[in-house]
Amino acid sequence: MSAIPPDTARRTPAGTRRTGRAGLVAAVCAALAATVAGCAEDPDAGTNGVGKLPAPQIAAKARAAATGADTVRLAGKLVSQGATYALDMRLAKDGARGQLTTNAASFQLLRVGSALYLKADAAFWAGEKGVAGSGSATKLGGKYVKVPAADPVYQRFSGFTDKDTLLAGLLGLHGELTTGDHGTVNGVRTVQVTAGSGSGGTLDVSLEGTPYPLRLRRGGGTGELTLADWGKSVDLKAPGQGQVVDYGQKITGSGTGGGGSGG
Repeated sequence: MSAIPPDTARRTPAGTRRTGRAGLVAAVCAALAATVAGCAEDPDAGTNGVGKLPAPQIAAKARAAATGADTVRLAGKLVSQGATYALDMRLAKDGARGQLTTNAASFQLLRVGSALYLKADAAFWAGEKGVAGSGSATKLGGKYVKVPAADPVYQRFSGFTDKDTLLAGLLGLHGELTTGDHGTVNGVRTVQVTAGSGSGGTLDVSLEGTPYPLRLRRGGGTGELTLADWGKSVDLKAPGQGQVVDYGQKITGSGTGGGGSGG
């Protein structure tokens, strides 16, 4: 019997080669299929479904949810009428309480029904026209000052305590609405609604439970605000009599800076 040529002895059988290639191809195809399947997962699975709606409907549902809620906590920065405000307000339908800071001062706001109280230190009041030099600043410092409804200070800051008015101004996106990215805000899944390619603002709407607005980036770099604690109770009580000074004359402000609510 003739000897088997050495190169033939080392050669892998053709059937084995085909089987090996087929296995490799099958493994690659399986990996690709898994990748494609993973990419095709529905980002709205297990959500409240608003992410599948057109952008105008998402925004409308967010506004309706905000209007229907009794309370909300609004925090962040807001530029209005040339003034920059840092605010942390707990808003209810019948009042609000929280902190407001301008470039010049920081103070507390409290509204119970129609009664508006402002609490600041003596330095704040010393900078107010009509108070500076009158000897009243020391008495007003650290007290809740009840502001007359006709006073310019009331007109200037009461808007920051009015839930419906404030949110109506803030949540009014300007420009064509488009659906943006899915993401999270404080661990809650959200979908974005963008107005005017971002120039009119961007709103993050909750994909979990009620479609509340959770974050607002205002157009033109005019502020970013988070909205949280929807429906949680807000403790609104008028200050005790010993904590209140009823300043029954006009307090025309200079130290607080100009401004208004939202808009």
